[in-house]
Amino acid sequence: MVGRFAHSNIEVEYREAYTRNSRGVQLFACRWLPLSSSPKALVFLCHGYGMECSGFMRGVGERLAAGGYAVYGLDYEGHGRSMGARCYIKKFDNVVSDCEKFFKAICDTEEYRGKSRFLYGESMGGAVALLLHRRDPVFWDGAVLVAPMCKISEKVKPHPVVINLLTRVEEIIPKWKIVPTKDVIDCAFKDPIKREEIRSNKLIYQDKPRLKTALELLRTSMDVEDSLTLVTMPFLVLHGEADKVTDPEVSRVLYQRAGSKDKTIKLYPGMWHGLTSGEPDDNVEAVFADILAWLDGRERSNEWRARFKEANVGMQTPTRDGTAAREESQRRRRRKQYGGLHLCGWKGMMHPQTAI
Repeated sequence: MVGRFAHSNIEVEYREAYTRNSRGVQLFACRWLPLSSSPKALVFLCHGYGMECSGFMRGVGERLAAGGYAVYGLDYEGHGRSMGARCYIKKFDNVVSDCEKFFKAICDTEEYRGKSRFLYGESMGGAVALLLHRRDPVFWDGAVLVAPMCKISEKVKPHPVVINLLTRVEEIIPKWKIVPTKDVIDCAFKDPIKREEIRSNKLIYQDKPRLKTALELLRTSMDVEDSLTLVTMPFLVLHGEADKVTDPEVSRVLYQRAGSKDKTIKLYPGMWHGLTSGEPDDNVEAVFADILAWLDGRERSNEWRARFKEANVGMQTPTRDGTAAREESQRRRRRKQYGGLHLCGWKGMMHPQTAI
């Protein structure tokens, strides 16, 4: 599918494609590009639990592309238009690995070499973004984290006995939808019209969480919480103070513990969980104004980016600063590791080196 439309009088192109992960599962991908100029930088979308990119995160893609950014999204296995058991996460590491493979393949295309690259994560996608950063601390130039899942609030943390009992049966009944949960849509999206539009999106998973999925989310949240001090990339974390899905205290803890020298927190009084999709229009525009201002302030040249990372990470991790030959060696290693990435729908069968 190819589409062109104008947002804020800026023409944006939308395209869809499919790829396969290392397990042979077909995954859906999409992108939004500004047509009036070369993109300032790349932004990669990490959607939330049960969500998807082409519909639910369309507003994010359109607004950021209209702001001059190339925006790419991937539906996780079992989510949205990707194949796999609906909303079944066997291993959270698989989600992170699929995103890493796809995102880095895009970064390695000739037209994008030298462009800054940012992660954008909402809710569970915030955990995906933080884990991508942890895998390769100097690769990403920053992240926008919207109500991220990076800590389990003490208000909702299950008792250890309950966790122990569920863990004993997770391999026996991993896909059973036995985890009780409240209607997240009702308490996540404030605007009633937008709430019903989201509820009518059949690509969004609205059933009970599967047992293994719920345990994977719990374990991932605890793992991310335990390693918040290792977060060194620049980030902007945004949270509604009236959020009933993820406690705003979670974002405060991230901001306080993260080792990043460049970190910003924005808390919005009276706003709910769905800052970019479920608030009244004025609130949504205010949130995107903050996001674009932050991105625009950090889109820099390769030289500036390498100097910042060296200062921020120090001697703990090698920096990307170096010769062109060294960077080409890194790209070759990634291609060897990831293999050919086939994207059907943009321009037929494509390789990571091909501009898409």
